Amino acid sequence: MRENNQHRAFWLLAGPMIISNVSMALLGLVDTAVIGHLDSAYYLGGVAVGSVIFDFLYWGMGFLRMGTTGATAQALGEAEAEKNFTDIRTLLTQSILIAMCIGLLMLLLQNPIFYTGLALLEGSEEVKHYALIYCQWMIWGAPALMILFSITGWFLGMQNAIAALTVGITINIINIVLDVVFVVYMGMDVRGVALASVIAQYCGLLLALVLVARELKIHPGKWLKSKILDITKLKQFLALNNDIFIRTVCLILVFAFFTREGAKHGDIILAANSILMKFYLLMALALDGFNHAAEALVGKAIGKKSKPLFNESVLLTLKWSLGFGLFFSAIFWLSGDIFIALLTDILPVREAAEIYLPWMILLPLISVWCFLLDGIFIGATRGAEMRNSMLVCTFVFFLPCWYVLQFMGNHGLWLAFTIFMVIRCISLGLYYYLIERNEGFVYS
Repeated sequence: MRENNQHRAFWLLAGPMIISNVSMALLGLVDTAVIGHLDSAYYLGGVAVGSVIFDFLYWGMGFLRMGTTGATAQALGEAEAEKNFTDIRTLLTQSILIAMCIGLLMLLLQNPIFYTGLALLEGSEEVKHYALIYCQWMIWGAPALMILFSITGWFLGMQNAIAALTVGITINIINIVLDVVFVVYMGMDVRGVALASVIAQYCGLLLALVLVARELKIHPGKWLKSKILDITKLKQFLALNNDIFIRTVCLILVFAFFTREGAKHGDIILAANSILMKFYLLMALALDGFNHAAEALVGKAIGKKSKPLFNESVLLTLKWSLGFGLFFSAIFWLSGDIFIALLTDILPVREAAEIYLPWMILLPLISVWCFLLDGIFIGATRGAEMRNSMLVCTFVFFLPCWYVLQFMGNHGLWLAFTIFMVIRCISLGLYYYLIERNEGFVYS
C-alpha cells in the first residue's frame, strides 16, 4: 500500500508535467508540419535557424524556472513545519522581478542579437531571410515567457503541477489553433507561426497570474519588502541561477553548433536534422516531466532533512524514466519513418531524415540518465556541479569529438552529439557518488 501511495504522489507531479511538456513538443511538431508542407525547404530551414536563436534566448533563461523550483521546494519543506509561507512569496517576487528585467532587455537588444546570431549560423540567403522575419515577430513574447518561466518553476516547487499543466496546455492549444489559422488559412508563412506563439504566451501569463493568486490564498504569509530586496538573499538566488545559466548556455551552444554544422551540408540536411531534433525534443520534454517531479520531491526532502524521502524520490524517478526511455526508443524504431512522412512531403528531406533516424533510436536510452541526474541536482540546488559537468562535456568532449569526426559528415555530427550525452551521464553520476560518499545531499 505504501509503495502504491509513493507512485501515486510521484505521478501527481510527473503526470501533469509530462502532459504539458508533450503538448509543447506536439506544438513544435505542428509548427514543423504547417511549415513543412509549404512549397520549399527554406521556410522550414528559416524556422529551424530562427529557433536556434530563441533557444539561446529562452532556454538560456531556463534558470528562472529551475532555480525557482529548487529554492521554492526547499522553502516549502521548511515552511510546512512553521505554517509561515512568507519565504515562498519572497522567492516568487524576486524571480518575477528578474524575469521582467530580462524580458525587457531582450526587446531593447533584439537587433544586435538577431544579426549576430544569423551571422554565426549557416544557411542560404533565403533561409536567413525567413529566419530574421520569424525572429522579429517572435521576440515580442519575451517578457511574457520570462515571467511564465518564473511562475512555472514556483508552481513546481509548491508541488502544484496541475496549475503548471493548466497554463501549459492552454498556451499550446491556443498556439496550435492559431498556427493553423495564420499559416494554412491566412498564408502568413513563418510570421504566422511566430504571431501564434506570442498571442498564446500572453494569454498563458494572464491565466498563470490568476492561478498564483489562488495558490497564495491556501498558504498564508506576508509580502515583506525588506526580504524581497534583501541583498544577501538576492545574491544567493542569483548565484544559483548564474551556475544554471552557464550550464544551460553550454547545452544550447551544443544544439546551436549542431544546427550550424548541419546547415553546412545544405538546406535538405538542415531540414532533416530539424525534424529529427523535433523527435528528440518530444522525448526530452516527456522525460522532463520525471525530471520536474524529482526537482520538487528532492527539494522538499532536503528542506525536511529526510534521507528516506530523498532516496524514495530518486528511486521512483529512476524506475519510470528508464521505462519511458525504452518506450521512446521502440516508438522511433517501429514508427519513425511514418512520423517523418507526417511532418513533411518534401521527398529529399524525408529520405535524408530516414538515413539518420537510427541515432534517434539510440539517444533516449542514453539521455534518460541525464534528465534524472539534472532533476536531482536542481532540486538540491547544486548548480556548481551542473555547471562544471556541462563545461567539461561541451569543451573537452563535444567540440573535439566533432572536429575528429568531421570525415563522417552528418553521421559524425550525430555521433559527437551522442558522445556528449554519454559524458553528461558519466560526469553527473560521478558527482552524485562523491557527494553521497562525503556530506550527502541531505544533511542536518
